[in-house]
Amino acid sequence: MTAVHWFRRDLRLSDNPALVEAADAGDGSVVPLFVLDPSLWGPAGDVRRAYLTASLRSLDAELSGALHVRRGDPVDAVVAVARSAGARSVHVAADTGPYGRRRDAAVEAALADAGIDLVRTGCAYAVPPGAVRTKQGTPYSVFTPFSRAWNDHGWPGPAPRPDAVEWAAPAGASDDLYADVDLGDLRLPEAGEQAALRRWAEFRDAGPDGLDGYAERRDRPDLAGTSAMSHHLKWGEVHPRTLLADLRGRRGDGPTTFRSELAWREFYADVLWHHPHSAREYYRDEYAGMRYDDPDGRFDAWAQGRTGFPFVDAGMRQLRAEGWMHNRVRMVVASFLVKDLHLEWQLGARHFMRWLRDGDLASNSHGWQWAAGSGTDAAPYFRVFNPITQGRRFDPDGDYVRRYVAELAHLDGAAVHEPWTAPRGYDHDYPQPIVDHADEREEALRRYKAIKG
Repeated sequence: MTAVHWFRRDLRLSDNPALVEAADAGDGSVVPLFVLDPSLWGPAGDVRRAYLTASLRSLDAELSGALHVRRGDPVDAVVAVARSAGARSVHVAADTGPYGRRRDAAVEAALADAGIDLVRTGCAYAVPPGAVRTKQGTPYSVFTPFSRAWNDHGWPGPAPRPDAVEWAAPAGASDDLYADVDLGDLRLPEAGEQAALRRWAEFRDAGPDGLDGYAERRDRPDLAGTSAMSHHLKWGEVHPRTLLADLRGRRGDGPTTFRSELAWREFYADVLWHHPHSAREYYRDEYAGMRYDDPDGRFDAWAQGRTGFPFVDAGMRQLRAEGWMHNRVRMVVASFLVKDLHLEWQLGARHFMRWLRDGDLASNSHGWQWAAGSGTDAAPYFRVFNPITQGRRFDPDGDYVRRYVAELAHLDGAAVHEPWTAPRGYDHDYPQPIVDHADEREEALRRYKAIKG
């Protein structure tokens, strides 16, 4: 007897309850399967494709080359592999996203027709989306009460790594992984479970420069103050349950704040579970009626980091250089797109998903809606981030801007945030500001008042 474990957002062998179930069901014989689904691969963007490919290669090495890859519609691919292996069950960590739920329902029906079970065990979150509700049985729409209920709900400890698994192969050849994606000068960090665990241990044990100092340092893009775990969590190279187990018993603002950030991730997944439309449509419908401008050359200037606002431009150039952007800067560039350029949040969300190595539908869409004022726990629309004061506050010496905006590297200290005040601020062809922030803030408020009238 054998079983199939269909890897998706759980590209690891440790703390993987679905893999443990597959090993038990198959008496230790498991076909490790990954399906390259064109519905996900096509819109992913080169950065996510490249990182996924690297992560799959790392997983394949952990499996001693046994990972079986199929390309195509998962309904056809999963059924074909399970039949050829003689499996009676296919095991997965539940996918809680809108597409994944539809896909899994279709795969489950096709497997049932073949007399094979689809068994869901666990998911990508410590608490499954939909499990935490108010006393009235309704979903939470505000983070703070959700986080309290989430903490009260709790989660199990990490699952053991299955022992003595025989990695089986179905009939038929495995498809090759896609060839390397040419990312130009963009460089991605090491992928895979072992890289994730090393990075977590490094951050956890770094004292005030890591987890212990996280609360004070996390908003400073000029410092290495974040965990850099978001892409590892996105692809399931590590489970949040593993991180939460290490946080247990740790006191102080750093561990408390980090746990809260994990709760934000789970909150947004819960919102998407209950409101699938919010991935691409307005959570608060009235904002769809606001007057927005057509995307023109200003969107391209924003996307390329050529707005003339150094803190914004540094963030957009970091995205193109690393496939990642500091979270504080994400909020600032999002506010700038929606409230200074008056463009709809979906344009920015799509751009981020094409470029981010940690591009996660729930966190990305709802983070953008937060900035746009149209989501849960929305920053009031009239709270418009000033990109100059944000830069001065969170990059006080200008090191972050100089790191990514070469045209301003000759300016000292905080002068990089206002090159128009420096005698030689434009010596190296840095662009002039494309808008007047004060004027556009007032325009944004006028448009907001129009829909609230």
